[in-house]
Amino acid sequence: MIKIRDIHKKYKMGEGIIAALDSVSIDIGGGEFVSVTGASGSGKTTLMNILGCLDSPSDGSYILDGEDVSRMSRRRLARVRNLKIGFIFQGFNLIPTLTARENVLLPLIYRKTPARLREKLADEALGIVGLTKRANHRPSQLSGGQQQRVAIARAIAAKPPLILADEPCGSLDSRTGADIMRILRGLNEAGRTVVLITHDEKAARTADKIIRISDGRIV
Repeated sequence: MIKIRDIHKKYKMGEGIIAALDSVSIDIGGGEFVSVTGASGSGKTTLMNILGCLDSPSDGSYILDGEDVSRMSRRRLARVRNLKIGFIFQGFNLIPTLTARENVLLPLIYRKTPARLREKLADEALGIVGLTKRANHRPSQLSGGQQQRVAIARAIAAKPPLILADEPCGSLDSRTGADIMRILRGLNEAGRTVVLITHDEKAARTADKIIRISDGRIV
């Protein structure tokens, strides 16, 4: 699913150059559950942005699902993200004026999924995360854990092959966070490739493989 070779990411800061990633190489197979962990400033956010096609490397290659995305234009990267990656963020990023179901439907509308199919996909996704009975509630009427479940449903509704979860439990209590990790494990067992970005060691150990990053290098 993911094949990264000798990735570098450099930023200009003042008159100097900062190396956020330095010679990073990673292989993640289809259907794996992998965590990427490291301290703040270690480079894991930069790596997440490249894995998610939100940014491009300065040097090196990135093959995602058989396609070289390392030198794609922003427009082509946006298409890859839309088709192949489901994002789950710490901050939920739900639209407050929309119901849970409408939030899940929105990216399917952007993808121009036919109306009947997108409604079916949205209802299936809400069922997977256990929110069928809360589908018509707005975010303000849901707990933090329920809002994160809506965010997960939104990420998986289009059935992308890769789920990229960035600190999905960071703003949740430990019990609710454990519930979210069980959902991610269930998605993986159903065949999704899951990459978890986290500084939480307990959450990282939920994965089958842990990639540790420090000072921009895999350690």
